[in-house]
Amino acid sequence: MLNNLIQTTLNFVQEYSYLAPFIAFTLSFCESLAFLSLLAPATTILIGMGALIGVANLDFLTLWISAALGAFLGDWVSYWLGRRYKKQILNIWPLSKYPDMARNGELFFQRWGTWSVFIGRFWGPLRAIVPLMAGIMNLPQVLFQLANFASAAIWAFAMLAPGAFALNVSWLDWIK
Repeated sequence: MLNNLIQTTLNFVQEYSYLAPFIAFTLSFCESLAFLSLLAPATTILIGMGALIGVANLDFLTLWISAALGAFLGDWVSYWLGRRYKKQILNIWPLSKYPDMARNGELFFQRWGTWSVFIGRFWGPLRAIVPLMAGIMNLPQVLFQLANFASAAIWAFAMLAPGAFALNVSWLDWIK
């Protein structure tokens, strides 16, 4: 069923390529938002979208910016929810189903501080919880946003680039 969803989404992107930036934004936002990241297969779809760049005439730079912005805003909302609702938010589904994930996220944040926001973006199980923990633990917003911005840009590139550059020989046109 999950494979069917991924393939259907990629077929949709290929058919309606003008919607690709919106789809990349939405998937990255969902992947980065504490609640939705547990439910959305965004990583696989974004890697697949990277592979479609040459086939569906998608613009790498536009997709990269869209995916990075979605990831940035998703973590920002998670951080805000943590600051606003503190640990009470961990009692809401689907987070309430994963108490170990919350505990591990808290320990990871306590150990790495601001760096946990950056590192957590690249570590699947932590991606869903670290921004929320940063808010709960009152990480200063400027530190959070610096780590959030840098990691979102690098993460979005890492999601799209393998397919875009490995499967498309015209990737050098992008650098010109």
